[in-house]
Amino acid sequence: MLYFEDLTPGLRFHTASVTLSEQDIHAFAHQYDPQYFHTDNTRAEDSVFAGLAASGWHTSSLTMRLVVESEFGRSVANGLIGMGVDKMRWPRPTRAGDTLQASVEVLSGKRSGSQPDFGVVKLRWVTRNQQQEEVMSLETAIWVAVRQP
Repeated sequence: MLYFEDLTPGLRFHTASVTLSEQDIHAFAHQYDPQYFHTDNTRAEDSVFAGLAASGWHTSSLTMRLVVESEFGRSVANGLIGMGVDKMRWPRPTRAGDTLQASVEVLSGKRSGSQPDFGVVKLRWVTRNQQQEEVMSLETAIWVAVRQP
């Protein structure tokens, strides 16, 4: 198990990977983000993306799954209890056929003054495609149990 004391700045974790299909992109978009550049291959050609692009929320959801299923996600003592997300960016679109992998870096940690059994750990998540191009990044804070209060 990983506790607050274990998550020191600079520590990095990497996830497995997942490959998106055109069908995956369409299915997610039809249910959650039905904009034409996510659902209609022909119309998407004339969009700012110049082709079918996965919703940024799809990329983010896949990243969450990758992180939760990673050794890091399975090891945090009390789970990944998010406190908020900052600086979420999608610098380039995710496309059908892209294989995504995420990394998690510990940025900082601060013990809670009001609840001594916990600390706040700030993380940076970066998701890259098979060409190592960044497709999503964010900073988040998680609530982590301390080993010894």
